[in-house]
Amino acid sequence: MATPIEYARRALEVLVHDREERLLRIDEYLRGEQDQPYMPESADHEYKMLAERSITNVMGFIVGTPAQAMYVDSFRKGRSSDDVAGQSASTAAVQPEWDHWQKSRLDARQAAVYRAALGFGHSFVLTEKISSGVRSKGLSPLRTTALYEDPANDDAPVVAIHVTQWPTGSGDTIRPGRARMWDAKKEYAVTFKSTADLSKGVTCNAGKAHGADECPVTRFAAVIDLEGRTWGVVEPMIPLQNRINQTVFDLLIVQSFASFKVRTISGMAPPIKRKGLDAEGNETTDPEQIVEWVPVLDSNGNVVPEDINLSARRVFWAEDEDTKFGTLDETPLNGFIEAIELAFRHIASLSQTPPHHLLGQIANLSAEALVAAETALSRRVAEFRSAFGESWERVFRIAAQLGAGDGADDYAGEVVWRDMEQRSLAQAGDALGKLAESLGIPKRGLWARVPGVTATELGTWEAMYEEESPDLALARAATRAAPARPQFRQAAETVA
Repeated sequence: MATPIEYARRALEVLVHDREERLLRIDEYLRGEQDQPYMPESADHEYKMLAERSITNVMGFIVGTPAQAMYVDSFRKGRSSDDVAGQSASTAAVQPEWDHWQKSRLDARQAAVYRAALGFGHSFVLTEKISSGVRSKGLSPLRTTALYEDPANDDAPVVAIHVTQWPTGSGDTIRPGRARMWDAKKEYAVTFKSTADLSKGVTCNAGKAHGADECPVTRFAAVIDLEGRTWGVVEPMIPLQNRINQTVFDLLIVQSFASFKVRTISGMAPPIKRKGLDAEGNETTDPEQIVEWVPVLDSNGNVVPEDINLSARRVFWAEDEDTKFGTLDETPLNGFIEAIELAFRHIASLSQTPPHHLLGQIANLSAEALVAAETALSRRVAEFRSAFGESWERVFRIAAQLGAGDGADDYAGEVVWRDMEQRSLAQAGDALGKLAESLGIPKRGLWARVPGVTATELGTWEAMYEEESPDLALARAATRAAPARPQFRQAAETVA
């Protein structure tokens, strides 16, 4: 078995390699710092400015669209309501595990975990004890990695490391990097002097127990294969993103230099620019001192023609009857626009994003057409929910090991995802009513299907139902009115 310092070196090597080879490039494309389109080496400043303006970042759309369809509303324990005396199933499902969720402010912070996992392929959540209880927080994949015995199938990593500070400076002024590392029992403080050579300069303290039965870091993988490799939605789309940027650049070039008619004149020499000289041969603009007009020459000794002022208010004429005036037609932009739309459709198809999300075209679409357009996205979101749901369930088990609940061995628990389909409350109520009447599903069992309902609201409904239910009120009244059981029988039995 490897020592903690050997694990620290190996984990840092994996993190630095993935960061430099893949993750930083993905991060740049997510933030819009992308490869500029091709242009000649002799391109001037104007061309370079247009190249900068041609960057059309669509990575935020393909990450944000599935991420916005995922929102955990509550957590249900994997046991029946009979195991929890005095509580209904929906109320028991969220306490005290849901208190840990709320204290961690994961209602808002869960989105960052999904976006990082969808963008980079994986992200991490650390569950730890703090002074106020148990907290879970997301860790950036740019600073975090985990080592597994079987990376494709294991939920619990052998070790996980999170860099809190990268090394800075050089020579005598170097500031070492710092990291936190966890294994199945302990948390270690790691320092390292450089990322270039991790075979030396890495130190690790004795560590302290973190309180969990396994490594408290949980991986959220968007897509993972049987080799343990993870990837998200950004990396496969980089070539198509570059194609969009190149086409937009070509469009801007044509729009700037060839989108208007060009007037031509043949059979006439352009007027020559001249300057006035005084009697001593010096250039002057004073009409009274000018004694001679001479042509203006450029650096190569060629005459410089006069600038021709073109406008719609001017009429051109020539003395020579052989002079001809004409125009050159502008370059049509429709082909470039169609090429851009085609590239957007390719990205929409390959990323399973509805085309109208990228193109903004929803004209005259029926309800059936909209459902068909959203089908591919719904399937992909369901795949992501399945993977992320398993990860959240492990987070809740780790939290229970640290004191937030009694479900440390509850492998049947599950998170409840919010229904993000756009349906009116009237439609949902009609559908739930039909389910209760035609299939006999208990009405209280359908409460969680009400659009937008939260775990807190479900608990409130349970308490109000028990207070307002006539049957429950009658049972409580009968219990209060029943006489106390006589004690003489037990006394007689004792004497006998």
